Amino acid sequence: MAYRILIIGGTGQVGAAVIRALLATPSCVEIVMVNRREVGIAADPRLSQVVLDTSAAEFADEVARRARDLLALGEPVYAVSCVGVGSGSAKWSEDQLKALEIGVVGSFARGCHVAGITHFALLSAVGSNPKSRFRYVRVMGMKEAAIETIGFKRLAIFRPGIIAGNAHTPGYVAWLGRLVPGRFGVVEQDDIGRAFVAEFNAADGGSGVTYLENGEMRRMSRSA
Repeated sequence: MAYRILIIGGTGQVGAAVIRALLATPSCVEIVMVNRREVGIAADPRLSQVVLDTSAAEFADEVARRARDLLALGEPVYAVSCVGVGSGSAKWSEDQLKALEIGVVGSFARGCHVAGITHFALLSAVGSNPKSRFRYVRVMGMKEAAIETIGFKRLAIFRPGIIAGNAHTPGYVAWLGRLVPGRFGVVEQDDIGRAFVAEFNAADGGSGVTYLENGEMRRMSRSA
């Protein structure tokens, strides 16, 4: 079944992998990137970008307007957040992380929901827990909790471990991560991208909240 995608965070490492995977599937007929500034994008007629001020009070309203425009075209519209700080997160204060991961992503998600989008995919991190003593993991848990309260019919939360093939992951970390089994080990960046596509291609994916970790993302990548 054909569908359209509205994505924030598409300029990041994982976001770019998701877009590559979407462009490789004929089911995706349009991708609209929400960016803070104009960037160079792939020369594909299905891919476009809209520049919005993510710090503006009306950001959620602007997202809703773009989402309604896509929904008016008839096909299902799915929303994606691949927002992430990457290796620079250690230099950010907790308030700065919250402003991005909860504030910006939350506003994007609320705009999508108000417009009528029912299916949302969220990039998070392994071990996310709002009560964790580790700052980044704690903020990721808070982000998940904030998006869960919005009330999407289907919310897929992707929780990768160590991301191989990512410019923010040092080679030695990815190598050592291959020795770690399970959800805290390595998952290939392109497998994450294809797993997002598999989530959208599965029209009968069900409802509610689902948490997807390394093993499930690899399985979904093969199906995509």
